[in-house]
Amino acid sequence: MPNTKTFRNLRRWNIVMFFLHAIQAMAVLVLSNSFAVPLTTAFLNFNTRTFTLQQHLQQLTTIPVGPLVAGFFALSALAHLLVSLPGIYEWYVKNLKKGANYARWVEYSLSSSLMIVVIGMLVGIYDVFSLLLMFGLNAMMILFGWMMELHNQSTKKTNWTAYIFGCIAGAIPWIVIACYLVFSGDADHHAPTFVYWIFFSMFLFFNSFAVNMVLQYKKVGKWKDYTYGEKVYIIMSLVAKSLLAWQVFAGTLRPV
Repeated sequence: MPNTKTFRNLRRWNIVMFFLHAIQAMAVLVLSNSFAVPLTTAFLNFNTRTFTLQQHLQQLTTIPVGPLVAGFFALSALAHLLVSLPGIYEWYVKNLKKGANYARWVEYSLSSSLMIVVIGMLVGIYDVFSLLLMFGLNAMMILFGWMMELHNQSTKKTNWTAYIFGCIAGAIPWIVIACYLVFSGDADHHAPTFVYWIFFSMFLFFNSFAVNMVLQYKKVGKWKDYTYGEKVYIIMSLVAKSLLAWQVFAGTLRPV
């Protein structure tokens, strides 16, 4: 069982991470240009000339990407701040002792889902309801992580059902994004190179969170201590968000 010093150290980690995420959120807002992408719908309309139902592509609005990027930093900053506050911190520690961090899953369900939406927009997914589905599927993947930790508090042997279902849900948005990358354009008019770098780097990082959970439940090496895995989650979250943000910034948001 981790000692009091370990939990105090985690509190300091969360305070530091609050500042690192918050500073980057403000930097993105201040430094980004006005780059925006369209949000569209494609509902069926009746064509009175041909007497057939046809899709009618309509642009609802445009949405600036800079505030979306700042948004996932802000969500993480808020989560790290909250678990450091009196009252919530005690709840955070109580759950860590049981092998769970519900605050993590709430934050990830929002921040990582916003990240997947940004990646989807960059590959050309503009349909508002397709983006909503991607957000929802990614959020469900994260919430299966919550179920994994909750369920296995009452099992003698690790039950991987929630983990498997979460992997299935989480894979679907990445398959859709990969299809948009593969089938859009031709050999000379494909997506910009930085979008491919974002796809592969973020796919790797998203999967590393799943690997971290496996190492925790398999109790491999330092992962025998649940709080070690918690620190790994905290570091990976910062690195993944920073990497995505500044790749997007370099590719589309930097001032011209």
